Amino acid sequence: MEQEKLLADIAAILHRLEIPYLITGGVAVVVWGRPRFTADIVIELAPQKLGRLAHALRKVGKDVYLDERAIQRALKKQGEFNFIHPSSGLKVDFWILTRSAFDRERMRRRVRRRFVGSNIYLSSPEDLILMKLLWYKETESTRQLEDVESIMQIQKKLDWRYLRKWSKIHKTENIINALRKRVKK
Repeated sequence: MEQEKLLADIAAILHRLEIPYLITGGVAVVVWGRPRFTADIVIELAPQKLGRLAHALRKVGKDVYLDERAIQRALKKQGEFNFIHPSSGLKVDFWILTRSAFDRERMRRRVRRRFVGSNIYLSSPEDLILMKLLWYKETESTRQLEDVESIMQIQKKLDWRYLRKWSKIHKTENIINALRKRVKK
């Protein structure tokens, strides 16, 4: 429970600093699919908020790991940086929102949910599926496909028109179609 509370605290920091974000990865899979825990947060970070974010995250605990130069590099390259909270074992990968149409759309479609007594923003189940398909295409990790299947099995009202549109753009439509057939059996 300590990891979930810490994640809710980080979401509260992002709310307070008015940094748009959405939680994706394993936490979102727990909400939309089967239980699994990794902490990935996509943020739309303006350069002028970098210092305030670093300061607020350091206040979460005296032993946290956070490299401000890594945040600067991530912001410049639209990449990622890490936040590690050793006493809880939580590692959060913060991903900088890219300028891509898909990233803009998934930030627009984020879903507000209750989580450990707080309101947080999560990736929509459709956008989570689409990202997992992209990660599978890049890494060939079957864990990504297992997560997609889990979400498809549990979330009965997915926006298939939206999924078809983006899977076609991302060239993952064969993968999503095969998974959909397998889940329907």
